Amino acid sequence: MRKRSVVAPDWWDYTTISDELVADVARLTVKDMEQLSRPGFKVVMYDTIEEFYLAEALEYIDAWRRSTPSKPVGVCGPIGPTEQLPLVARLVNALDLNLGKLGAHFWGMDEWVENGVAVPIEHPLSFSKCNDELCFNKIRPKLRIPKENLHYPTGDLAAYSKSFDEFHCALMQGGQGDVKHWAFNDPLRREGKYKDNPPTPEEYRKLGTRIVDLHPMTVMQNARTSGGGNIALVPTKAATVGPLETWKADKVSIWQAGCHDNAFGMRLTTFMISKKLPDAAVPMSLLADHPNVQFNFYRPGIGKCEVEMH
Repeated sequence: MRKRSVVAPDWWDYTTISDELVADVARLTVKDMEQLSRPGFKVVMYDTIEEFYLAEALEYIDAWRRSTPSKPVGVCGPIGPTEQLPLVARLVNALDLNLGKLGAHFWGMDEWVENGVAVPIEHPLSFSKCNDELCFNKIRPKLRIPKENLHYPTGDLAAYSKSFDEFHCALMQGGQGDVKHWAFNDPLRREGKYKDNPPTPEEYRKLGTRIVDLHPMTVMQNARTSGGGNIALVPTKAATVGPLETWKADKVSIWQAGCHDNAFGMRLTTFMISKKLPDAAVPMSLLADHPNVQFNFYRPGIGKCEVEMH
């Protein structure tokens, strides 16, 4: 019998994993984490925050440079982190990279949902608004990606999912939330057929783009990181890219500067992916079965997994 969550008893999450795994993870040093690379999974460390976000921005550029009008290539990108977005725009402008002529594409990973539909771009927390303000509107007009090449899960979710078959996704980039998600692939509720055990990794990986109920940890985190703690501002549902589409990306690249998840969480998913321990209560761990995953860390942001009273 799996443990119940100590955070949200009606949900699955990482607090339901075994005590033995928790103990093993908590003992990992940063040097230990560096040694967890294996074929198909690479751990990369950066010593300065400038280098970290520049490297993240360059992933967009490298992917878009592969695009041609006859073989369009795109990037699926996050809101969280966002610090790379103005750098992407600056690089496009400096390199005079005509994204329209290249046939470049971009997928937004997710969007908030209220009353059954995606929030409009006027919503203060809108992800498409954030991408425009921090990145796309900063690119010179003649270099921008055409509007029809920007894909968001905001309307016809089946069409959004189908676009991953119509255009080549070279890179899916993201961060890691407190609940150990990428995009809004949160753990599921502890109900119905999943009352006693979470979905198997195989079941979870079949999930495509969909509207999801957000785990309470995710709602609280977004209130903290994006709304000044105003939890009433944060929707409790979102539309998200799924594992089904994620496995169509050549590479999944996760960027962790220590601003979102904590010292234990960053260690946990690195260890579970390295050791091939997928568990749907820890959604990020399912990437253990993806053929090309890279975890990128700002080394000073990893921190220590020790008792430290404040």
